[in-house]
Amino acid sequence: MTAPSANADKTIETIRAALAPHGLFLRGTVNFASGEAAPLLADGRPAASVVLVGNIGGSLWQPFDAWRCSVADRGGTDPLDNWSKAVIQPIAAACGATAYFPSDPPWQPFQQWAMRAEGLKPSPLGILIHPRFGLWHGYRAALGFDIPLGDTGERGTDHPCDRCSEKTCISACPAAALAGERFDVALCRGHLRTGAGRAGCLAQGCLSRDACPAGSRYRYPPEQLRFHMSALEV
Repeated sequence: MTAPSANADKTIETIRAALAPHGLFLRGTVNFASGEAAPLLADGRPAASVVLVGNIGGSLWQPFDAWRCSVADRGGTDPLDNWSKAVIQPIAAACGATAYFPSDPPWQPFQQWAMRAEGLKPSPLGILIHPRFGLWHGYRAALGFDIPLGDTGERGTDHPCDRCSEKTCISACPAAALAGERFDVALCRGHLRTGAGRAGCLAQGCLSRDACPAGSRYRYPPEQLRFHMSALEV
């Protein structure tokens, strides 16, 4: 694998600057070795690298909400996905990259890329936990390139869950959805159908997620929490 070039570094800085007004950040790079499984670029060649794009805390909320208020249908049935594409696709096109989105087939291994790019591990909730941002971050897209690129994220070596003895995320779950080996989606959704669930997690955000002490200062604002939880409303 060839080393990233000066032109590659310039490309990274151009993308970083274009994403900033939208509250989006470069969240790490994966360079693929020769023969390694890699996503296909628009021209059918395998990508040499992907750079992850995402939010840190509530960074994207104000730009996203302003866009949603500016369009007639408030962004359609999947407004955050539609906003992500509206913002990121032009940036990808301008720098000759191929954009991949978690909502689009063929489904790309975003979690695997994130673990590799930033050294993250899953929390008991299944959300990847970051040493600094905790559970308050996300990935909105990845950009594929035909050249290797330098690191763009904040690689962590310390996994917060490994040094957490109290496991407050587990005890805080009113549905006991984290009591088993894996997060029990059915128990969670069942609780959200109850009055307590609608008044608690659905209105305020996941109580287990909120109980995690890691990265608490990056907690999403209340309106963003309500927006995300509304996707689980049944």
